[in-house]
Amino acid sequence: MTSLLSVRDLSVGFGRDPATNPVVRGVSFDLAPGETIALVGESGSGKSVTALSINRLVDFGGGRIVGGTMAWTRPDGSTFDLAQADERALLGLRGREIGMIFQEPMTSLNPVHTVGAQIEEAFRLNRGLEGRAASDAAREALDRVRIPDAAQRMKYYPHQLSGGMRQRVMIAMALAGNPRLLIADEPTTALDVTVQAQIMALLAELKAELGMAMIFITHDIGLVAGIADSVMVMQDGLVVEQGRLDAVLDAPQHDYTKHLLGAVPHFTGGQAVRRDHQRSPDVKPAVKVDDLVVRFPIGGGWFSRDAGAIHAVEGVGFDLVPGETLAIVGESGSGKSTTARAILGLTEATRGAIVTAPGRHGRPVQMVFQDPFASLNPRLDVAALLAEPAIAAGMKVDAALRQRMLQLLERVGLPEDSLSRYPHQFSGGQRQRLCIARALMLNPDVVVLDEAVSALDVSVQAKVLDLLIDLQHEFGLAYLFISHDMAVVERIAHRVAVMYAGQVVEIGAAAAVLAQPQHSYTKRLIAAVPGIERRRQRYNVDTTAVPSLIKPKGYEPGPAQWVTAGDDHLVRVE
Repeated sequence: MTSLLSVRDLSVGFGRDPATNPVVRGVSFDLAPGETIALVGESGSGKSVTALSINRLVDFGGGRIVGGTMAWTRPDGSTFDLAQADERALLGLRGREIGMIFQEPMTSLNPVHTVGAQIEEAFRLNRGLEGRAASDAAREALDRVRIPDAAQRMKYYPHQLSGGMRQRVMIAMALAGNPRLLIADEPTTALDVTVQAQIMALLAELKAELGMAMIFITHDIGLVAGIADSVMVMQDGLVVEQGRLDAVLDAPQHDYTKHLLGAVPHFTGGQAVRRDHQRSPDVKPAVKVDDLVVRFPIGGGWFSRDAGAIHAVEGVGFDLVPGETLAIVGESGSGKSTTARAILGLTEATRGAIVTAPGRHGRPVQMVFQDPFASLNPRLDVAALLAEPAIAAGMKVDAALRQRMLQLLERVGLPEDSLSRYPHQFSGGQRQRLCIARALMLNPDVVVLDEAVSALDVSVQAKVLDLLIDLQHEFGLAYLFISHDMAVVERIAHRVAVMYAGQVVEIGAAAAVLAQPQHSYTKRLIAAVPGIERRRQRYNVDTTAVPSLIKPKGYEPGPAQWVTAGDDHLVRVE
């Protein structure tokens, strides 16, 4: 079959003399129409630079192609070299023939325009649609990537959507032009497993319908197994192994490929949960949440104050004892992060009680966010960053506090000279370790970890999880662990709470919830977990519509009813 794209000896460099020390060296591969190649490797391996070179977006980031060719086959069968193409020719390709889904949607979406306007623009530019036709196409695109209340969400700005919803908006925009090649750079990193399965099914469906080829960049080997035809493993800008999917996954030859496969957390259906903590009824909870409700009013127009509210969190309750990890799982927009922010006081609760232990320095709850780079002020060195929470608590920066900093840096595996360095001088995993150290500066009782390892490579992720478990044992910490990765949840959680449409629908011991799910949503969630053993699977996507969180003014739901499914296992009646 004629290749859609044929790359030979691609080399890419940066800086004043890019040819001197290229970051991508001698990459070669062929991609046929309808074929998917997965680019796998850790941060800094050259995956994204390779992908950005194909549509020449690397040019806008200071990169230059210093060697090699990229032969692109036009619809009429003729070819031309993308490496030598001028900007005018590339403008006709980007979006229409080569689509792109970026990893971080917040930096890709315009913050001053509604998401509806931005999707409509994609349809205008790529398909020539105008007015109502563009608006209808945009709403259908949002429906297709399963954003609830699509017509209402069209009016939202990016900051009003969760991370997972923003990523779905990006996917809808990328597919607006029905491209012949789709470059997907970690497109499901921020998504929960059910929506991830739906997106993967959508991509597979489009491949079948349009003969669309795909370059899929990921660190999730389970996703690679489910969608890729071939795999290319990269390390330090070089391709160290490539071949057909089964050959690479079943019989890896390079030590780095073996290392990557060995670091992947495998979901075992509750068989590998932690058993190093037992609840005691005599232990006072570190935090107790009772009937938590968080609602955001919706304006009804110029002459009315509000027309209703978004019921983001509705009647949530749980407790968390010292030394225990409670994982909250659920799809994007289910209320996980809103619950955490309410506990921290970052979001105002409409009603309900949140009771925390007094805390050793009056700051009983601290938080580690998903994106460590966005959490750290780039203008402050590590010493100032670690001192921030202490200063906010009214403490003095003295010799004792500096000693505390050094102890925590050592404990999270960072060198002593880190105090004088800045965030950009650390890797992603090291920055997250800094965030963990900063969260521990005030000896908190509870640490909230909101997708704290989802942006990390699998080998780094494993090390950070081991660190979190060690710190929990050492300091008696209680963790509220928010994640969409069920394999990670299984590895770290003692108990699991499943949230759906703003409500907890199942809660209990991790072994019980993960091995014997009772609620229909929990069953769907676990069934959607990708696995390395599932090769090019057909994703069985549940099309059940997510209940709308938008309720009319004055609406109050009925009381929740629960049934006991076993010892420490409660299920909400559907």
